[in-house]
Amino acid sequence: MVNLVVHGFTDVDRQDRPQDWAGLLDRISDEPFYATLKRRLAELLQPSRGGIYLDAGAGTGAAAAALPADTVALDFSYTMAQAARARGLRRVVQADAHHLPFANASFTGVWADRVLQHVADPRRVAAELVRVLAPGGRLVLCDPDYDTQVLDIADQALARRVLRFRADRLLRNGAYAHRHAGLLTDLRLTDVAVEAHTLVVRDPSAVDNVMGLRSWASTAASRGALPAEDAARFEAMFDDAVAAGHFTYAVTFFLTSARR
Repeated sequence: MVNLVVHGFTDVDRQDRPQDWAGLLDRISDEPFYATLKRRLAELLQPSRGGIYLDAGAGTGAAAAALPADTVALDFSYTMAQAARARGLRRVVQADAHHLPFANASFTGVWADRVLQHVADPRRVAAELVRVLAPGGRLVLCDPDYDTQVLDIADQALARRVLRFRADRLLRNGAYAHRHAGLLTDLRLTDVAVEAHTLVVRDPSAVDNVMGLRSWASTAASRGALPAEDAARFEAMFDDAVAAGHFTYAVTFFLTSARR
């Protein structure tokens, strides 16, 4: 069953301040870990100047603009599509990745960076990405897998409960990335390969405050998934870990590439 709890990137345009989400995406993308991840994604795509590429879930279009090839930036969000156009991208399409508005085999290469974690049906989206990919073309998927999270606070059982909430409730498909290789194999792609890249954070102010990690417990409490007193204990232990220099958070991203 699809988890329909709304996350900000699931429906940017209905947020109170949608432009803030565009700014957040750009700030996160500028972090060294994410910048390195994007460079590696582009390498796996193996772009050629004569090809045409699709960035599905392009956000503000930063990655599409950086690719040295003709690229279409697609996003479901009007806000994100407008940000991509403002960046100077000529080919920007606002559309649903579950129903791509392109003919079969339209693109030399296709990628989706941190997209499948947010969609209602990741298998349908992956099938659409394969459909519009030309024979011999490369497909690259990237997502964090929140089953791999760890956090150093005093109460590890409580940490696991809060991290589990992040994986299961704050995202539609928060623990799906390790299944991307199997999904692409089922879709009959070849040369399927997986790379694991672990984000390790020691400074809680980094990566846009670790994606709001300190607030996850209070959010869980507000949704009835955690007692309020446990949320307060989590925040106190979070602050203690920071003060003592113990703070460590990590989550692993999977880069999955394949060829049609």
